[in-house]
Amino acid sequence: MKKTSIVIPVLNEEEALRRTLDRLEQFTEVEMIVVDGGSTDETVPLLQAWSDRHSTQTRSVLYGERGRARQMNAGAERATGEILLFLHADSLLPAGAIDAVAEAVRSPAVAGGAFRLKIDSEAFFLRIVEKLANLRSRFLKLPYGDQGIFVRRDLFERLGGYAELPLMEDVDFIRRLKREGEVVLLAEEIATSPRRWLREGIYYVTLRNLVLLALYFGGVSPGRLARWYPFGKK
Repeated sequence: MKKTSIVIPVLNEEEALRRTLDRLEQFTEVEMIVVDGGSTDETVPLLQAWSDRHSTQTRSVLYGERGRARQMNAGAERATGEILLFLHADSLLPAGAIDAVAEAVRSPAVAGGAFRLKIDSEAFFLRIVEKLANLRSRFLKLPYGDQGIFVRRDLFERLGGYAELPLMEDVDFIRRLKREGEVVLLAEEIATSPRRWLREGIYYVTLRNLVLLALYFGGVSPGRLARWYPFGKK
């Protein structure tokens, strides 16, 4: 089976990251690279303890400039796996994730893909958000970064990695990836935190994200969109 490298960009993620790293303990044969973008909370000590505890070449921590795309590219450059899996700090992989990804990319027609979205909340409207996200991913072939985007390393490098955009770097990458082959949606679910919806309001966040996506496809630059998105300057 081809080797997989998981790349996790982080910035002030001490609370969410503990849970994510604990979940990743089950994937013993996978390379993991966490890229910090200048955290000022307890993320850095947490990562140092994690790295020291494993003291193995398959667990690495990088420190670089802030910017999710920049951080993911830095992690990919360090990675040695033939498959790259980009994971958000507040997203939890399912138990069979690595096998499912490896099986998907066995087909030369598959350029990459992502997991079905599961929001870790019982809120009724977030169940609707999940369904819409999975319909978007299935029929429009447009998964977002919080769904765990994976791609073959050689193809990632040929595409030039993620464009260093302040917002929509995942959408931009998937649009380019779709030109290279099929983007698949795995049956397995990735569980992501509901914190962004709960912090700002479920209806507001959902509507704002739809408007920003429509504006992006309408030609508005990610730089301009980031001014309207409070966490867009990743």
